[in-house]
Amino acid sequence: MARRVVIVQARMGSTRLPGKVMEHIAGCTVLRHVLARCRAIPGIDAVCCAVPRGSGDDGIATEAAACGALISRGSETDVLDRYAQAARETGAEVIMRVTSDCPVLDPQIAGQVLQLVTGHEADYACNNMPPSFPHGLDCEAMSNAWLQRAAQEARLPSEREHVTPYLRTHPQVVRKNLAGPAGAAVDYRWTLDTPDDLRFLRALFERLPPGEAGWDYRVPLAIIESNPLLATINAGCGRDAGRRRSAVDDATFLDAVFTKRATDSGGLR
Repeated sequence: MARRVVIVQARMGSTRLPGKVMEHIAGCTVLRHVLARCRAIPGIDAVCCAVPRGSGDDGIATEAAACGALISRGSETDVLDRYAQAARETGAEVIMRVTSDCPVLDPQIAGQVLQLVTGHEADYACNNMPPSFPHGLDCEAMSNAWLQRAAQEARLPSEREHVTPYLRTHPQVVRKNLAGPAGAAVDYRWTLDTPDDLRFLRALFERLPPGEAGWDYRVPLAIIESNPLLATINAGCGRDAGRRRSAVDDATFLDAVFTKRATDSGGLR
């Protein structure tokens, strides 16, 4: 059977909330919440935390190891390469990608996404193409063969930073999407990127039942629908702020490439 590894990217650097994964919610770090839920994903053989090499991220590596995760240290900025390296080091044949800022991850939903790849229905699977779950339940699964190919061939800054854009657009990749409840749930924000997100998550966790009883996404969904003011705490921040920033980086990169080609060919004077 193919070895299946969850790889969780984590670092201290964050534009809007530095050190966010080491913030505490309900008595433990955000990273510990995420790794505990990753361990509960059905069909998983191991959980690995992919951390940048710099000493500034040593605290994250220490916390992840204390949570029982394998540790891989790689590039801070080239997250795609960091994932490919972690997959090689852990012997992963199927990789599940989870980000460390999603402490409300539902292990059962992630397991269904994983099954789309381990069941040979797809080379790549996700649950947000298009989005139909609350933002913060996002996860992806892919074959190691395609991950390694992406690491070799992807060139755009967005492809290197966000890991899977190459797989989400390549014409030869067989893709599947796990559909969610859609409706108003799509607009709920259960991820951590801003101080308002942290306030929301702390308020939500105060209302969740203890332990795994609160891991089913329908539990926080029911809490929020019964307390609609909760969702207003961090409303107004869209899903794709990071990808919009990357689009600017891509445009700058392509402009530099085209300028260099024109200069090399004598097209600019």
